[in-house]
Parts: sequence; structure tokens; C-alpha cells
Amino acid sequence: MADSRDLLLEIGTEELPPAALDRLSAALADGFAAQLAQHQLSFHAIERFATPRRLAVRVKALATTQPHQELVRKGPTVQSAFDAQGQPTPAALGFARSCGVDMAAVEREETPKGAWLVVRQHQPGRPTAELLIPMVERALNGLPIPKRMRWGSREEEFVRPVHWVVLLFASDVVAGHVLGVPTGRDTYGHRFHRPGPIRLSDPGDYDELLRETGRVEPDFPRRRDLIQQQVETLAAEVGGSAVFDPELLDEVTALCEWPCAILGGFDPQYLDVPPEVLIETMQKNQKYFPLRSPTGGLLSRFITIANIESLDPAQVRAGNERVIRPRFADAAFFWTQDRKHPLSSFAPRLKTVVFQDQLGTLAEKSQRVGQIARYLAGLLGYDEELAARAAHLAKCDLMTAMIFEFAGLQGIMGRYYAQHSGEDPAVCTAIEEQYLPRYAGDRLPATACGRILALAERLDTLVGIFAIGQRPTGVKDPYALRRAAIGVLRLLIETPLELDLRDLLEFTAQELRTKVAVDTAASEVFDYILDRLRSYCQDQDLEGDVVDAVLAVSGHYPTDLYRRILAVQEFKRLPEADALASANKRTRNILRKSGGVTHPAVQAAFLVDPAEIALAERIDELTPVVTTHLAAKNYGHALKLLAGMRPEVDAFFDRVMVMADDVQIRANRLALLSRLEGLFLGIADISRLQPVT
Repeated sequence: MADSRDLLLEIGTEELPPAALDRLSAALADGFAAQLAQHQLSFHAIERFATPRRLAVRVKALATTQPHQELVRKGPTVQSAFDAQGQPTPAALGFARSCGVDMAAVEREETPKGAWLVVRQHQPGRPTAELLIPMVERALNGLPIPKRMRWGSREEEFVRPVHWVVLLFASDVVAGHVLGVPTGRDTYGHRFHRPGPIRLSDPGDYDELLRETGRVEPDFPRRRDLIQQQVETLAAEVGGSAVFDPELLDEVTALCEWPCAILGGFDPQYLDVPPEVLIETMQKNQKYFPLRSPTGGLLSRFITIANIESLDPAQVRAGNERVIRPRFADAAFFWTQDRKHPLSSFAPRLKTVVFQDQLGTLAEKSQRVGQIARYLAGLLGYDEELAARAAHLAKCDLMTAMIFEFAGLQGIMGRYYAQHSGEDPAVCTAIEEQYLPRYAGDRLPATACGRILALAERLDTLVGIFAIGQRPTGVKDPYALRRAAIGVLRLLIETPLELDLRDLLEFTAQELRTKVAVDTAASEVFDYILDRLRSYCQDQDLEGDVVDAVLAVSGHYPTDLYRRILAVQEFKRLPEADALASANKRTRNILRKSGGVTHPAVQAAFLVDPAEIALAERIDELTPVVTTHLAAKNYGHALKLLAGMRPEVDAFFDRVMVMADDVQIRANRLALLSRLEGLFLGIADISRLQPVT
């Protein structure tokens, strides 16, 4: 077994961007692992570490040398390598010379394509230590850093200035320079607790030595868990529970090396402000963890994470309490001022805000959304006036002082202000729910009015942006149309809403006709949304060929398309599926090459072979039953019945010559195949299904 040692690489920097820290850490580990694989260097495992001031990887049991290789170089054919007297030709001599050997070392190798000259050479593996510096540099150069920076007079570039580099292979320093910095064995601990160098003797000591001596927790997941535990403990001490936002927890983890949770508080009078406002302020602006009471309300407490074990925690607490006070005071002021006027009074101000140059103002958009909402409400049997009222007020909160300061609360504050203005509860809820779903996996609107408004808003945006020729590209999607399209699909499929998507898009296009040309917009958006249906199904582990089979037979109702996809996915698992898919493919090819069916009905008088008689009888037997299932949208039942036809279908193709010489018999058999194909096409084109491997 090859000798192996542990390796440690640490890049010490100035404070790294917190939003990118974990991503950079993962990329460094993956990139370095790829370099090791490329150089055929085996290892047991690779561990990664990340703090605001360092990126590090530790490779366990890394081979000390590359494996030896037997290189085979292929030369000219034997026929061209020797002349009539058996002497080497210039081609043979040149080949040997290029390999650095004489003709005595050249061998002959027989292959199915003839005999060739070959040279076999043994290449010893290089020591790992000789390869490490270039591999490290390549791994660092491959990190996803949008904008690299220089520092001092250096030419090297990195995400932040580099101050030290540790590169230890077992107990030995791999001498060299990385990013212009000499490698060594000295790491550095906490900036305040342990600012001096810490000498490392072995890679295995790295994390424990930093914890015990350096006052640094280098393991990102472990540090995140430590923060969560500290916060939960402090919260429990005051009878509350912390509000954890995963992104905030990651960000705080990326901001500290030695986390210490500190409990703070604020004036209870601010609890009169909506809790979402206080939470937004604490999380987004101050990186605090809010606390809830057992009944669900906010406590006038928060928890902050300090990057130091302070000798005077009370002073740290007081500083954080002092910072949050003016922000809460501003929020309370906005809350009071905005409520002096009904929400509807902000509607005229929407005329001053442009949604998009060609599509007009937010007021015009709100009017279009109102008409679409009315139309949807009519289709769904909902109150059209309520739907239109919700659309009219939907964007009014954008004009309030609160949203000007806290843009992330749009919709939420609209609901509060609508309630204060005495609007119908359905309208109030819909104003908040219009933005749902906001991201993958987010909840859907819970109310009918909310679903209508959310759908109307997205339809107007999609058709409008497509109409002005700004559909998304591979890298640009400024209007978040991909998310809007997925939102439309989720609203229709998961609610579910039995609505004709093409009809909705055509209606939306007509509402836009006074602003822009909408000739092909509805059709383009329809195709775009169906493309997103593929992604939607893929996320649910539904196979691509299944989706293609269903979409091939068209359909305008996403709910119905999705039912068919689920049914065909189940059908594909049946033992008969592969054979029937193959039979359908053969049927399609025969019908296409024949030029079509000359008469629509199968005539019993021209059924002569027992196999075709049996198939015709089976089709006659199943057609009314399958038709009933299709009408009831029981696609799974219909496909199971059709799967039972496999014996008759197999026998037909084994025994019957479709393209018979007799014109009438041939036409009758083509009509029979057309009927067979038609039964399946009522659900999907199963000829597109790939064999199950």
C-alpha cells in the first residue's frame, strides 16, 4: 500500500465577504479534490474549514507519490516501418528517436486493424510535494470570485488581501509561494483574543489547536450549531423561542470566529408596531435574533452574537440596545403616519411610478390586473368586485413611508393598512398573498381572492414583458419571469385551478393591446410556461420522456397535463409499457409512411387474419370504457386497461402484414392501427417513452 500523509492548506486573509464564505469554502474543497484526482493522487477524505479570516482544507491520508505509469506510444504500421530488405524506414527511425530509444526497444503489436510499432516506457510517479503548489494555485484561481482585488504593490489577485499561507504535508512545510505569500506552518487565532502566530506541528492538530489556543472555531457547520445552541439557551432563560432565519444564521456564522450570544432588550412600547416590521429591522439591519413568547407574540428581547468574549458584556448589550432604538422609533413613526390616511388614498400616486417604459405606470398595470382578476373570478365563480378591489389596492402600500424604508414588507404592510382602512378581510389577505409563492417551495395563497390576484399579477407581467421583446436569456431575467412562470404553474396545478392557460394568456394580451403589439405574445408565453413545466416536473423526479410524451399531444390545461404526466409515469413502470411503446412507435412509422388512412372506419368484412380480428374486437371492447375514463380524467385507469391489450398487439405485429397487396385489406389494417393509436393519443404519445433500463 502506498505511503500517505495528511495535508493542511490554510489561506489567511482579511475579512471575507460573509454572503460568499460558505460557497467559497465548498468551491475550494471541490477544486482541490479535482486537482488531486487529475494528478491521480489518492486520498481518504477532504475536510474544509472557513471563518471570516481564513479558508482551509485538510486532506486525510494523501498519497505521497503519484502511481507509476506504463506508457504505450503507438507508431507507424509495420508495413510502412520496414523496407523490402527488412531495414527500418525513416518513419520507424523517426518514431524511435521521438521516444528517446533505439530500434532494439521498439516492439510490434498485433491488432484487429493490423500490426503496429509500439514503445512501452515506464514513467515513475512524481512526489506529491512537488505538485502541491501548482495544484493549490489552480484551485484558488478556479474559485467563484466575481471581482478579484489587488493589494499593495502586488500583482496577485484574490477576493481579499492574503496575509499568511499554511501548507503542511505531515510535519513538513511545502516550501514555496501561494498568491505571492511564502508558505509556512504559522496560523493565527482570534484577532483580539490570540493575535500572535500559532505554530502547527501536524495537520491533525489544526482545528483543536485553533479552538483551545486561538479562540477560533474553524468548522463552519460546528460554529453555526454553536450559535444556534447559544441562542436557544438564552431564549429559554427568558421564556421565549428564537426566530431563526436560515440565511441570517449563515450570515452571522460567517461574521464571527468565536461567537458569544448576548441577550438584549427594547422598550415594550414598540410592540405596538406590527411584529413583521420589528423582525425585519432586527434581522436585516442589525443581524439580531428576535424572540417570541409561548403564545406566538414578540417579546421585547433580542439576541445578538458578538465575535468576542467581552470582559464587560453589559456594555456590549447596552451598545446594541442603543443602536436599535432609533430604528424602532422610525418604524413607529412610519406606522403612525401611514395610518392617518386610508390605503386607497395612495392609489393616485401609482400614476407617478413607471412599471416599464412601454407598459406604463403602476396605476396602468393595476388597472390591467384588475380586469384579469375580474375575468378569473368569473371563471371560478368568485365575487368579481372583491377581486377587482384587491387588484386596485394591491400596490398602494408601495407608496407608503414604511415600504420606502422596508421594501421587503410590501404586501404585508398592505394587509395591515387595508385592515385599518376597513377593507373586506378577503381583500386584506389577498394583498399580502399576491406575492406567493415568492421562491421554490414557498407556500401558495390560502384564499381564493389571493390566488386570483397572484395569478393575474403574473399573467400581466409575463405577457407584457414578452410583448416588448424582453424574454429571459440564459443569464438575464430582470423581471424574474422564470419564477413568475413557475408560480403560474404551481397556482394552477397545486391549488388546483381547472383553467385554460392559453385562454387566460389571450385575454391578458387583449388587455395589453392598447399599450404594445401583442400578436404572438400569448403563444410565446404559453410555450415558455410549458418549457418551465419540464423543469417543474424534473424537480419532482418525473422523467423527461414522460413529460415529452404528454406535451406532444397538446393541451391547454396545466392541471390536466400534470394528471396525465403522473399517469404515464405510473404506466411506464408496468411490464407491458416497453412493448406497447415500441408498438406505438412502429404504428406511427407505418401510418406516416403509408400516407395516411384512406377510410376512417374498420370494416369487419376485410378482417381476415385471426390476429387482426382479435385486435379489432379488443379495441371495440375497450373503446367505450376508455372513453368514459378519459372523460372523467381517470388517466391511470385508462392506461392500465390499454396495457391489457399487449397480447393482441404483439400477436398482430407478429402475424399480420399491414402493407398487404390487396388495397382494401391494407386500408382496413391502417384504419385499425389508427384506432389503436387514437386510444393512446387521448392521453399521451407513448411512442416517445424510452425503454426502462
